[in-house]
Amino acid sequence: MARVIALSSLVARGHVGLSAIVPALQRLGHDVIALPTVMLSNHLGHAHAAGMPVPAETLFKMCEALDANGWLGDVDGVLTGYLPSAAHVDFAVSLVERIRRHRDDARYFCDPVLGDDPKGLYVARDVAEAVRDELLAIANVATPNRFELAWLARRPVQDVASAIGAARALPVASTLATSVPAASDSLANLLIGQDYAMQCVVPREAVVPHGTGDLFAALFVGYCLKGASDKESLARATAAVACIIEASLGQDELDPVAAQESWPKVQPLEVKML
Repeated sequence: MARVIALSSLVARGHVGLSAIVPALQRLGHDVIALPTVMLSNHLGHAHAAGMPVPAETLFKMCEALDANGWLGDVDGVLTGYLPSAAHVDFAVSLVERIRRHRDDARYFCDPVLGDDPKGLYVARDVAEAVRDELLAIANVATPNRFELAWLARRPVQDVASAIGAARALPVASTLATSVPAASDSLANLLIGQDYAMQCVVPREAVVPHGTGDLFAALFVGYCLKGASDKESLARATAAVACIIEASLGQDELDPVAAQESWPKVQPLEVKML
């Protein structure tokens, strides 16, 4: 079992942000410290939503208390997701630095939740720039979707080849790019470093529930911290998300509960080295 700090949004109903991340990590046997950056009734894709950000100052105080109680000294990994303001990005930086003062081998996974096709950015530009300029440089792995990868790298990403080039332009050791067009009817999840690239391909679905990016990042982190190689973690996380998407089809929300017994047992998908 690993101890993971997860910093992201929290919804009362549905499975996005921490409401997708925490159950996935716990199902893999990890201890999770969850810090909410914003508390909402539901994700903003529904007709009505209410809630508010958790002030960065409050998160600083929560972190101080957790540390004073001795609970941050053995953290194995940090996963950050949705950050609503530049102050929250500053807090994320300080959180990673604090954890690494305790353990310099703690891994930081940055899920740059900035936007998606077709709407583009859904955070303020200063937040996106702060994620790009401050968080990527201290991350071990970044997990952008196709739109986010293109925005962060300041270059178009239209296919696997352009995704590899964009990932290698980022100041991060490894990039796990999701939803990259691979063929007319398929999408690729790509794990890319400076001297390697690998892909795991899944069929393109016409409609996919919100929260799959959060879930995928959590599962990749969870498998990595269980001791799986990056390649195996890619294969298992991709297969698990595909299983949960299939169980959620026709619903207005991602439904990991419906597949909670089957996804941990699903066979890993094939990973192709490029």
